Amino acid sequence: MAFILASTIPLRNLLTRDEPDERLKISDLPGEIRSKGYKWHISLYLAMYLYKAVIDHHNEPLKSRVGGYTHWIHQIEGDFTLWAQESFRSDLLTEVLSFHYLFVYLFIIWFVPIYFILVKDHVMADKAALNYFVIYIMAVPLYLFFNVEVTSSYIPGMDALLYHDSWYIEFITNNDPMDNGVPSLHFGLPLGLLIINRLHCRELGIPLKEWRHRELDTFLIANLAIYLFSIQYLGIHWVSDIFPGIALGVICAYFCHHWQPILRDRPSKGWASILPSRRGATFALAFTVVCTSAIAFVAVDGPGSNDDIPNFRLGPEDIAIDTVEVHSLSHPVQVEISNVGEFGSLCIILERSHVVSYFEGGSFKDGYNFYDLLEYPHQSAPLLSGESWTGEVETPSIFDTHLVICHSPGGLSELRISMEYVDEELLFTGILASLPAFIITGLVVDVASRSEGIEGQDRA
Repeated sequence: MAFILASTIPLRNLLTRDEPDERLKISDLPGEIRSKGYKWHISLYLAMYLYKAVIDHHNEPLKSRVGGYTHWIHQIEGDFTLWAQESFRSDLLTEVLSFHYLFVYLFIIWFVPIYFILVKDHVMADKAALNYFVIYIMAVPLYLFFNVEVTSSYIPGMDALLYHDSWYIEFITNNDPMDNGVPSLHFGLPLGLLIINRLHCRELGIPLKEWRHRELDTFLIANLAIYLFSIQYLGIHWVSDIFPGIALGVICAYFCHHWQPILRDRPSKGWASILPSRRGATFALAFTVVCTSAIAFVAVDGPGSNDDIPNFRLGPEDIAIDTVEVHSLSHPVQVEISNVGEFGSLCIILERSHVVSYFEGGSFKDGYNFYDLLEYPHQSAPLLSGESWTGEVETPSIFDTHLVICHSPGGLSELRISMEYVDEELLFTGILASLPAFIITGLVVDVASRSEGIEGQDRA
């Protein structure tokens, strides 16, 4: 937070160095917030913090009914990201890209709308804030019902350069389920902003190079190019994850561009003005029914929940980490680990606080190894091919986060790790939380279909 806040004004000044008169004085910021209605933007970010916490709370309990589809993605693209990591790996690059992946992404989420506020462009501030809100809503159905593990959990020999590091591991295991590969919002969110910029310039009738915020656009392009590489290199995303991110970025951009003036005019025209047309409501309803049916009859207890399919694959001497979350202070979590491969493996469950300092840059620090973890209180499960182990993890405090750490002493180990939480009834609310994404997509389809033939050449 200190980095993000300290960087805001210097970067604003750098990007507006040719138009200093357009900058808003910090002393005028409270008045600007009141006069332009930015209280809604602040509320939006607070709501998203809570909304993400609710969605993350659903993620693990739903996995026992939904399973995962990492094996589908691996069949499509194989071990390409392993090549990217091995070809360019260096300690300096790892440190720089880890910082960029986490902190600069959070900075972009914060900076872009605040930049537009600080240069007195309320229209683009509206669209940038909406972009963050809408694209996450769009990702919810995929995050909950199409689980894809990070590449470092599934490709043998691939190190989790970001996740397995003492600097980040506690933060990551608190905030990232590590199975939300599809879609990549690190790519989709800035791409949505770039599309919004171009739609806005087209509406103004000016080329992008003459736009007053072209420097910000260049800043976003540069970061997008870095993410295109870093999400592969760090052992996080698959190449395939980018394409759903692109799709969501496009849908989100068109929604924000079309609905921003409607929402901005709402105070003068009333709440009824933001309701869609009858045709738009029909599109939204039809799309929602189709997608909800697909979740209920295909995703739930579907092909991803096959117990014979591994969700973790480890090469010789590899380690993999899964998180046991705190969902109840009185009911234990049932953890089942099955060896569905040909080679044996060893898994242990212990409190996260014991192991945070052991990791560095994707593996154990020098002088440590997997067996050093056995000195702490733990549950262990040595598994030969075809064997399963079931245990219980007590979480009497909200701080009792446990990790499942698996190790392959030799050969390719394939494991199926599943957990059953007390609140499995979250299936209904998970489907309910997915409905806004389907409604938004239906509304965008309606807007796109109505624009056909009106601006054919320009639209193309």
